[in-house]
Amino acid sequence: MSEDSGGNDPTDATGVTGAPGGGAVAVRGAASVGSGLAAARVARPIRPGERIHVVGAAGAGASAAVLLAHHAGAAVSGCDAGGPSPYTPPIEALGISLSWAHDASHVTHDPHPERLAVTKALTAIDAHNPELEAARAASIPLEPWQQVIADAASERTLVGVAGTHGKSTTSGWLVHVLAVAGLDPSAFVGALLPGSITGGLPSTARSGRGAAFVVEADEYAGNFDAYRPDVAVLTSAEWDHPDVFADGAAVVDCFVAWLERAAASVARPVLVANVLDDGVAAVVERLRHDGWPGRLVCVGVPGPARIDRRGRDRSDTAERFRTASGPAEVLLGYVTHAGPDGTAIEIEGTASSAPLAARLRLAGRHNVANALGVAGAALALGVQPKALAAALASFEGVGRRLERKGEGRGVVVYDDYGHHPTAIRETLAAVRQREPGKRIWAVYEPLTYHRTAAMLDQFADVLAGADAVAIADIWASRDPDTSITSSSALADAVSRRRPEMPVAAPGSVEATAAWLAGEVRSGDAVLVMGGGKSYLIADILVRALKR
Repeated sequence: MSEDSGGNDPTDATGVTGAPGGGAVAVRGAASVGSGLAAARVARPIRPGERIHVVGAAGAGASAAVLLAHHAGAAVSGCDAGGPSPYTPPIEALGISLSWAHDASHVTHDPHPERLAVTKALTAIDAHNPELEAARAASIPLEPWQQVIADAASERTLVGVAGTHGKSTTSGWLVHVLAVAGLDPSAFVGALLPGSITGGLPSTARSGRGAAFVVEADEYAGNFDAYRPDVAVLTSAEWDHPDVFADGAAVVDCFVAWLERAAASVARPVLVANVLDDGVAAVVERLRHDGWPGRLVCVGVPGPARIDRRGRDRSDTAERFRTASGPAEVLLGYVTHAGPDGTAIEIEGTASSAPLAARLRLAGRHNVANALGVAGAALALGVQPKALAAALASFEGVGRRLERKGEGRGVVVYDDYGHHPTAIRETLAAVRQREPGKRIWAVYEPLTYHRTAAMLDQFADVLAGADAVAIADIWASRDPDTSITSSSALADAVSRRRPEMPVAAPGSVEATAAWLAGEVRSGDAVLVMGGGKSYLIADILVRALKR
């Protein structure tokens, strides 16, 4: 099923959706995003010298497409009207031509590109982009940049990491484990990987000579349709992206369709599933009902259990998710210590030839679940248990995932990409683990008006769990309607829950940082979250605190 087929379109008859307590939001459906782009297809190798032009090349994913196509032998160019970004230095270091404007001449010059790769959302927010129009006029194929990455991975062992939450951390962690184990993977991850993983500048791509090729597989509007993974990791499945998914059931449908399509393309698919997530359990139950033919590895983090109870946990999970070939393989993780220095875990189950123990540097129960997904995939790819335990323990994280940005005047500042109520809740808990006893600021730049409107009450509930809150202006991204809610509306909702707590909506990211600099005090920990320009709040605040 392609993104343009309409078969994965969750729009209901009314075309609107909303959460309890949230506002009604129009559902465009997946088919309307990326309209006019070629349908996803089975990957094919990139030809040496193939001319590929990437529009929006400064983005996290599109920049990886540029780099991976280059390493596959293509002649790549790119452009982005937004100018340089944290993702462009490794492109420029390779001497790849980038332009900071959109211009039809990028397509019409001789020799012209043989295909254009673009971000799907561009077709919705800039349908008359001059490069898109020039490509259509010249009958040059238009494809999502994900197709370029899939082609770069052709004939490799493709590992797709999917889920509503935890994709970047899990995929980056898996790349780290495989690299440390000597398997030299290639990868695309939607967050900056440090140079210790890429072997060069921080980047969202890694080029290796090994068989494994790890990709972060995003479910939004069928972004992952080009990927047909041999090994899939499913971290979570929860309602998000209300502009294309009417409800949680539509999200489950999307993951089921993707995994079943992949199973038709690979010899024996492997699924590593966090089955203690309710949405993932629903996906696995559907796959079992449909006769999905692959190998199932069930992972998860149960609650505290006596040693003698752990065997029962494993057997219960194996039987609950039994497939036609017998009980599921199981890998469960138990937290034995959680503190400022990290999280100690013990991993047991039939998917590993020996029990494992590791002290994770990352905080938070959600990162224990991410570690289990990494472990299941790494073992399936041939990493030995002893090497796995050591590599799990040495991972320091990826960019903008509870990233410690700095400290000044006794105030520590963290930056995170969290922009969903569940992600905010889990990240706040991780900061409390990392910084016990401190006053915790939740500083949030909401990502998209439609998500904020649909989930306003859920956002207010989780933000009220902080000790102080600042909400910056909403980052519109692809939103056509910016009138349906506001940052002040969210701030008011938080205040109604915690009237005694400091709550403000200071304005732009720059204004929010300036306001915070005058409000924070020694002993505070500031968690900045969001998916737009929120990282500027952390950067500006750290500079102000160090003056």
